[in-house]
Amino acid sequence: MAIELNKPALEHARALVRDGKVVRDERDAWSEAAPTPDEENAFIEDKGWTQYAHWHLGVDKSENRETKGAYSFPFGDFRRVHRSGVISGESRAGQYGHDEIRDALRALLELIDKS
Repeated sequence: MAIELNKPALEHARALVRDGKVVRDERDAWSEAAPTPDEENAFIEDKGWTQYAHWHLGVDKSENRETKGAYSFPFGDFRRVHRSGVISGESRAGQYGHDEIRDALRALLELIDKS
């Protein structure tokens, strides 16, 4: 499994933060805020895989791009970036040695906290 930074998703997240589309919640809130599998399926059905990918900072290019298994490190609810999702992802990326993703999430958190 070779998870890489999904650069289009990072640009999407930055744009959302610049536009004020952020929920400034605390770390523990992500378990409640994260989209459910049914919400993910509905989003994919409505918007497609490319838009789904834009909500995940990790992509495994060895996986089929039209499966959820190709995407990791979600950061929002398909409408807004959640500070809790960014914090959760940063911690998890660090745990598993995904340094580029961890650093991108840390920078995104700094952007959220500055805005």
